[in-house]
Amino acid sequence: MTKYYTREHEWIAPANNESTWRVGITDYAQDQLGDVVTVELPDVGSEHGAGDACSVVESVKSASDIYAPVAGKIVAINERLDAEPELVNQSPEEDGWLFEIQTDGSPDLTGFIDDQQYSALIAE
Repeated sequence: MTKYYTREHEWIAPANNESTWRVGITDYAQDQLGDVVTVELPDVGSEHGAGDACSVVESVKSASDIYAPVAGKIVAINERLDAEPELVNQSPEEDGWLFEIQTDGSPDLTGFIDDQQYSALIAE
């Protein structure tokens, strides 16, 4: 699965079709946050513009807003995170995904970076 990254340490990847995208935070982001204790997820059916705050990940250190990387409608949330917020720490780029957002067609991925560029960013 091809992932695209934001400079705010979020990732986006195609979900089950070309207009639905799965969103989460990176391993680097979860490491910086520390132990995740609560995840506030957006409501299914809610609509968000690209860059809108739509979720919150709270850790023992701080709370961080999660932004919609693309505009669209929330079509699924990771309900496991209600009972198991630690999945964000244990598997941030697989089982600890946050939500799925459906776009109108293919989103504009300009400004997103690939694996190599993201690795270079966090190495700075």
